[in-house]
Amino acid sequence: MNTKIADLMATQVVCAQPHHSVEHVRAMMGNNSIHAVPVVGPEQELLGVVSSVDLMADLKPATPINSIMTEQVFALPAYNDVSAAARMMRKNKIHHAVVTHEKKVVGMISSFDLLQLVEDHRFVMKPGPKGNKRSRAEKGAA
Repeated sequence: MNTKIADLMATQVVCAQPHHSVEHVRAMMGNNSIHAVPVVGPEQELLGVVSSVDLMADLKPATPINSIMTEQVFALPAYNDVSAAARMMRKNKIHHAVVTHEKKVVGMISSFDLLQLVEDHRFVMKPGPKGNKRSRAEKGAA
């Protein structure tokens, strides 16, 4: 598969700043129909991420987003193959990944973006493994 993350990612990324309130971020997500927001510093450097699941808790509207954001963020470079994004998202059971370039947020990719590959028929199934060499050698000796 030669499709790069840059080919699928959303480049118009809505970002939050650490001081934004829960109420503000909820409104940002609702107004933009998104389910995850990177939290960035003054140089667009990635500090954390907040998802709609994080906002489901009973939180005071004025709570600063940096108190609930996930600081351990799964980020990928834009030049990686989308298979790296799919593997990372499946392994960590997440639906969104932040795309960075030189530690700055440049995009977001979601499981829906990956499904678009299948829908657009750009994904080509690779043939399955043919078994290991030892198994074939043992079969030939029998």
